[in-house]
Amino acid sequence: MFIMNLSSPILVHFITIVVFLVIIRFLAKTSFLHILARCWRSFEDKFYVYQIFKVPQFNDLSLENQLYHKVSTYLTSLPAIEDSDFTNLFSGSKANDIILHLDKNQVIHDSFLGARVHWSNEKYCEGNGKRTLVLKLRKKDKRMILRPYLQHILSVADQVEQKSKEIKLFMNLEKNPYENGRWRSVPFTHPATMDTMIMDGDLKNKVKADLELFLKSKQYYHRLGHVWKRSYLLYGASGTGKSSFIAAMARFLNFDVYDINISKVSGDSDLKMLLLQTTSRSMIVIEDFDRFLTEKSRDVSLSGVLNFMDGIVSCCGEERVMVFTMNCKDQIDQAVLRPGRVDVHIQFPLCNFSAFKSLANNYLGVKEHKLFSQVEEILQYGGSSLSPAEIGEIMISNRNSPTRALKSVISALQSQTNSGDLRGPSKVGQRMTGSRSARSSRDETGETGGVFSQESSVHAVREFKTLYGLWRMGSRRKESMDLSSSAEKEESQQAA
Repeated sequence: MFIMNLSSPILVHFITIVVFLVIIRFLAKTSFLHILARCWRSFEDKFYVYQIFKVPQFNDLSLENQLYHKVSTYLTSLPAIEDSDFTNLFSGSKANDIILHLDKNQVIHDSFLGARVHWSNEKYCEGNGKRTLVLKLRKKDKRMILRPYLQHILSVADQVEQKSKEIKLFMNLEKNPYENGRWRSVPFTHPATMDTMIMDGDLKNKVKADLELFLKSKQYYHRLGHVWKRSYLLYGASGTGKSSFIAAMARFLNFDVYDINISKVSGDSDLKMLLLQTTSRSMIVIEDFDRFLTEKSRDVSLSGVLNFMDGIVSCCGEERVMVFTMNCKDQIDQAVLRPGRVDVHIQFPLCNFSAFKSLANNYLGVKEHKLFSQVEEILQYGGSSLSPAEIGEIMISNRNSPTRALKSVISALQSQTNSGDLRGPSKVGQRMTGSRSARSSRDETGETGGVFSQESSVHAVREFKTLYGLWRMGSRRKESMDLSSSAEKEESQQAA
């Protein structure tokens, strides 16, 4: 057998390579390579001419420099601050928040459009605690990147602040000449989100896409010469989720909410002043708008409201969303609801079977049940007569027994049906008229006209099935009671 001689050149080269790799791996785990890279950058810097820009914390009048705050926010969001040799850790405004902050004499490296820049935090003046952020970049890169880089910093800082800010709810007070400002705020703690909303999935996705597109459309609105705002009308019976949806929109956008109580507004000029005192990136809400429009005695005129919706005063701020809620919009002058004043109409109907299943899953933890078919039949033939809030309250009261909760919902639906709410030719005729009205509204506005509806058109054949279903429900009542009793007995046996 051939045995390689230890003095063989091949073996010597092999051992040399192995030793070299071991040394490199050892050095990689130490600070040697880091020191070597720093020395190389320092050597490279000697061959470039640099320019320095300072961002002081305060101006000559001892007022805070907002740019300093923006740059500081931007630097704390960079991954480079985590990779630096040392940094400061601070607790944030929210629970469990930890913020990394630039330390004095610490240098952070950043790059933009292929150019390398350096930031450091230095004392502005000895003894007064004021500091300044120092930007160092190559002079040959200044004309190419300085202004775009600063705009990039402002944009990123705004995004970081928007994500981390605490949403507030503002409410207008009675006009008082001894007080400055009409708004008072409290933390907005409503737990509703888009994920928790009980509504049609396609409609929810359509609204989310519309809001996301709005947030990205600043340049588009400006190119058209339009104010960067969007307005929504939420209409439907009480308890269908309009107020919760407003909270979900606020959390989705991370906007403050200005809830205007019209009864505390003394006149048209007062309403304008309230709007002028709101901020950008906010939601301005007027609930029960139909009730206000139908009141005969009111301090604010219709002209004042229309100017509030789309007049000159409405352009005092940008990136704002206006939301109006109504129980019914049929009796409202269409001039009030035209595009430009109200861009998107969202209907909140009474509880249908799809919403019922979502409620049962959320409130009772039940995805399928023997009684579901009976609920579906009542809702299909008898029509929806209860709001999601009413059905949800029934489920909450009986949450320890899903079968009892479903039986209670069925009883409530049947009692509403038997009371004549949806029975008789007149009611059917009203529903058919409403369906034709909804269809004509969509035909006039078109798919892009801003009418978002959760209910499809109801044809005359379906109305005939409704009458047939009401008759059929009476004949199946005894059978359903037996089914409910057996389901409850089965549930009690499983619990035992």
